[in-house]
Amino acid sequence: MTKISPEFEVKMQAEEILEVSADVSFASNQFPKYKLGADNQILEEPKEDNLGPSLKEVVEQETVNLSEQHKRLSVRDLASKFDKNLAAAAAKLSDEAKLREVASLEGHVLLKKLRDALESIRGRLAGRNKEDVEKAISMVEALAVKLTQKEGELIQEKFEVKKLANFLKQASEDAKKLVNQEKSFACAEIESARLVVQRIGEALEEEERNSPASKKQDVEELIEEVQEGRRIKLLHQPSKVIDMEHELRALRTQIREKSIFSVKLQKELAISKRDEENKSCLYVLEGSENLGSYLRIRPRSDKPPLLSKCSINWYRLSSEGSWREVISGANKSIYAPEPFDVGRVLQAEIVSNGQKFRVTTTGPIDTAAGLGSYVETLLRKSNAEFNVVISQMNGQDHPSHSVHVFHVGKMRIKLCRGWITKARENYSLSMQLCGVRGDGNNAAKALFWQPRKGLSIVLTFESERERNAAIMLARKYALDCNVMLAGPDDQV
Repeated sequence: MTKISPEFEVKMQAEEILEVSADVSFASNQFPKYKLGADNQILEEPKEDNLGPSLKEVVEQETVNLSEQHKRLSVRDLASKFDKNLAAAAAKLSDEAKLREVASLEGHVLLKKLRDALESIRGRLAGRNKEDVEKAISMVEALAVKLTQKEGELIQEKFEVKKLANFLKQASEDAKKLVNQEKSFACAEIESARLVVQRIGEALEEEERNSPASKKQDVEELIEEVQEGRRIKLLHQPSKVIDMEHELRALRTQIREKSIFSVKLQKELAISKRDEENKSCLYVLEGSENLGSYLRIRPRSDKPPLLSKCSINWYRLSSEGSWREVISGANKSIYAPEPFDVGRVLQAEIVSNGQKFRVTTTGPIDTAAGLGSYVETLLRKSNAEFNVVISQMNGQDHPSHSVHVFHVGKMRIKLCRGWITKARENYSLSMQLCGVRGDGNNAAKALFWQPRKGLSIVLTFESERERNAAIMLARKYALDCNVMLAGPDDQV
């Protein structure tokens, strides 16, 4: 191991150390002071000199001064003051930008010269002195990186200042426009006042030329107009007007109450009429008249013909019974209401040997309790999933009863099992979706879906609420895509 004495010195020729070019000017006469912190992080000691407030502080101060002077300056003075402040801010911006660019250039040149000098020294040293030189070189390189980062921050700050300068320029132009506008308004008002004064003078001259007889006639006409105004005022006293308003309000309330009562009587009359028809019919409807249940036709006694030998059709009626529409495919003795049936009366027509029998629900179909809030919860999601079982496919019973997932999305509907997709289609005019119209006791849980022509699927859900919620969700999303989802041959 070589031992170096304290008196050991490394002598270098002066010409071998690279000198800094003479044409480089520095913003200050001393190099910034740095020190190594934790994890070899370079820390810059605070500068003692104060370069004055920054451009942002100057602009903020000028803005505050303009806001304070706005209340006591005219529009023209405000615009002039704003232009002066803008010019001063722009000049300070230019000077500060030049100063920072020069300082940045000087820093790069100085670091380059310093690194070259250290590189030259490192080649001539060995041992611990060489390690110190290498450590100094790494510090110089770190300083160069930090200087580059500060240049990036400077560029970003210059961009922000340019935006601020453009904003100030636009504000100056707006102030000039405001001055011109106020000037034009003032000129227009002066011209209008001049014309009014001219017309008043002409009217006075015309009045002086009129005869005393015409003046007397004008006074008499004025007196008659005043008397007529007094008479009209007496006829239309405020108390009488208020009384008339109260009477009108009472009449409107009575008309509204009678209208509500009339609608209620019409509904009761329609219900009474349907009850009379049901009493005279040989068949009767069983089941709850709301979503989530199903209606069944059964004979009142053993005398009526068997339902299996009759032709059955289900209809939707308005609440007053003024119109009805056929429910296509609903030709069984059991029918489960779907969301389209809410608020409408259902009627079944039984035809046997040329005779027609009709049974009607006692009132409109009601919605299921809690279904609305459940659908609102599902609408907050982008995709709703339901567990289903395929009952039929293209009219044929499906042998497998494995559980599938029915996805109802905002743009499409998908049926899959794990990674296997049975059907996936966007909402289109060829798509159909409705409740199953006759499927025994499972009708309230079953859904008919035709993704496209040539493919129809009957799905059975875990509950009646999920089946009705899936129908309502799909129709809402389809309507957002300008598509009306309904059953086969439905009039929508």
